[in-house]
Amino acid sequence: MTIARAPARLVAAMTAGLVSLFLLLSSAAQAQVPTLPSQPAGDSVTELPEPLTKDAINEMVARMSDDQVRSFLIERLDAVAAEQTTSSEPVSFVDRMTQLWGAFITPSTQAFQKLPILFVRQGDAMANFAQTYGGLGGVLTMLGLTALVLAIGFGAEMIFRQATKKWQELAVSGEEQSLGDAVRFLFRRFLAEIMGLVVFYVVIQTVGRLVLTAEQIQFAGPLVGYLIWMPRLGAAVSRFIMAPKRPDLRLVNADDHWASFIHRNTIGLVLLGGFTIFAVTFNASNGIALGETRLGFWLDSAVYIYIIAVAWIAREGLSDMMRGTDPDRTPYDERVAELYPYFAMVVAAGMWVVVSTMSGLGKLTQILQGAHYVTMFWLLMAPALDTAIRGLVRHLVPPMIGEGPIAEEAYRSTKRSYIRIGRVLVAGLVLMIIGNAWDVDLFSASADAVGIGDNIISFLMTLAVGYIVYEGVSLWVNRRLAKEQTTLAVTEEEMGGEGGGSGGSRLATVLPLVLVTCQIATGIIFGLLAIGNLGIDITPLLAGAGILGLAIGFGAQKLVADIVGGIFFLVDDAFRVGEYVDVGGTTGTVEKISIRSMQLRHHRGPVHTIPYGEIQKLTNFSRDWVIMKLKFTVPFDTDPNKVKKLFKKIGAAMVEDPLYKDDFLQPFKSQGVFDFDDVGMIIRGKFMAKPGTQFTLRKEIYNRVKAAFNENGIEFARREVRVAIPGLDETEHLSDAEKQAVAAAASGAVQQQIQKNEGESG
Repeated sequence: MTIARAPARLVAAMTAGLVSLFLLLSSAAQAQVPTLPSQPAGDSVTELPEPLTKDAINEMVARMSDDQVRSFLIERLDAVAAEQTTSSEPVSFVDRMTQLWGAFITPSTQAFQKLPILFVRQGDAMANFAQTYGGLGGVLTMLGLTALVLAIGFGAEMIFRQATKKWQELAVSGEEQSLGDAVRFLFRRFLAEIMGLVVFYVVIQTVGRLVLTAEQIQFAGPLVGYLIWMPRLGAAVSRFIMAPKRPDLRLVNADDHWASFIHRNTIGLVLLGGFTIFAVTFNASNGIALGETRLGFWLDSAVYIYIIAVAWIAREGLSDMMRGTDPDRTPYDERVAELYPYFAMVVAAGMWVVVSTMSGLGKLTQILQGAHYVTMFWLLMAPALDTAIRGLVRHLVPPMIGEGPIAEEAYRSTKRSYIRIGRVLVAGLVLMIIGNAWDVDLFSASADAVGIGDNIISFLMTLAVGYIVYEGVSLWVNRRLAKEQTTLAVTEEEMGGEGGGSGGSRLATVLPLVLVTCQIATGIIFGLLAIGNLGIDITPLLAGAGILGLAIGFGAQKLVADIVGGIFFLVDDAFRVGEYVDVGGTTGTVEKISIRSMQLRHHRGPVHTIPYGEIQKLTNFSRDWVIMKLKFTVPFDTDPNKVKKLFKKIGAAMVEDPLYKDDFLQPFKSQGVFDFDDVGMIIRGKFMAKPGTQFTLRKEIYNRVKAAFNENGIEFARREVRVAIPGLDETEHLSDAEKQAVAAAASGAVQQQIQKNEGESG
């Protein structure tokens, strides 16, 4: 198989690992950085201590001057008054939109306004930084010691990799590798890189605490974490997925050019994001407030622009990655693959709008925690996860049962069900991660349901669970149904074009109705539960449904009779799908059954729909076994015993024939002389066969009987007209007039016999 086009079975797991390590790194790096002041020194204190205890309040007030206390009190009173005014006066939709628009454009406006002082204040931050660490000499000393620590860390990492080189090696050639070999090699290489990074991190932590002071670690920690360790981690994950220099081991559908391009720019994007966090942290630690220069706005905007640029340039490569190599792709998959690059652009632009608006509203807590980066990352990865789901399903779905169109359609249906279930589960996981990033607990919100937002969350979660149950039931029933249909399927050619097949099993007949019933019940139950989670009382709906059902019961008695009749027919196992039946003179193969009627298809094509309530008598020609009797008319002088021996010989030969032996239940044999007619004597033969095979066997028996009669000089009797004319042996003495009279008499006799035969046949 071509590994360059194999689906990425571990993409989702590696992505989750990347995010987890990213968050772990951020937490570790932030633990070394002091709490960022929200305002420059000297401004009024606007943040209350947490937890808000009596001792904490006394301690806060003790640190404040009289002017600060006065400013703080006025600020808090103004906030309370504004809140009361806002709560007492309803805000119109236009006012709300105006407020959001103002909040959206405020960061951009302020960023342009403060652009002239950006570099000046950045110089002040550098000066404060140098002053903190003892001037230029102190900064150079700290950087030198940091470089020494890094060198020791890199050396330890190199020693570790050399020691574990044999463990991660895999004998690979330039030829195409199997998926197992490729994943094994890439995973070992990725694990070795991660373990090397862990060794690097532990060594620089240990040596750094011995060489650097606490103040120096406050700078060196974020520097190394955001600008060195985090980009290297992103490179390891990207190298595992993209394998830029090994197309024979690549787990995604991308050529060398786009694999290298996406790999390089993934590292660049992680580096830019890390630099953004480091720069904001650096300024805040050196006397520059977050909103004073708006440097974070420019760097954050650069991240979004970078994503949009990469998505635009690599449109073809990203679409190929999304498309994958699954041969059972649907038009939906193709459309998603084409739109994925534009989806990435929309997500980046939309997240920029959200961050700008929240920044203008002053809600910076989640933004400072990187919630917008987590949201954007998972939204961008959602389509890629969909590709991973399709790849996993392709390798994990049970193999196809049987052969033929029915088995192939069932296999594709099973795959689509697994894919849909995986999509719902992954969507729920992504929403939980995003909600957690914004400090929203979906489970708690669903349990509490105190507001419209919580009600909507409960509504969506109920629908998701109901959909999984719906697909699970459909998956089980369809797979069992496909197994039954494939095992017992009889083609039209096998039935000799006459119908009358053996039909499916009882399960194959009942399962479609079970599937429809379960689907309807699941939809109704979870639909009502979901509506109830919106805060709507469903009791009137249940009462109305009961009244409606009662009204239908009285007003549609014929419908009820059809449904009840169908239930009892199925309980009695009177017919099954695929069986050949006769319903009041209407014959055909049972092609489809519903809750109130059945459809019979005649072997010439017409389809008859018969309600169960109209069935008075049903004759089943396809149950268990079929006896077919054949008639052969031979001349009166034929020896019946000779014919009997020929029939017995033909029956024995067909039972031994591999093509027909499995279709016989009893061999073909003679039943002796059955009747006499004007032509000859009628000899009958019979055989017992499996339903649906009797017509094919009948054709073959006819062919063999004809051949055997020819070989033994036996002719089939033919209907003849004989005219006996006295004195015909003296025709040479007849005159022409007498000959014409004889011919006319013979012609009249023939016509009379023809009319007699037509009357008998009519």
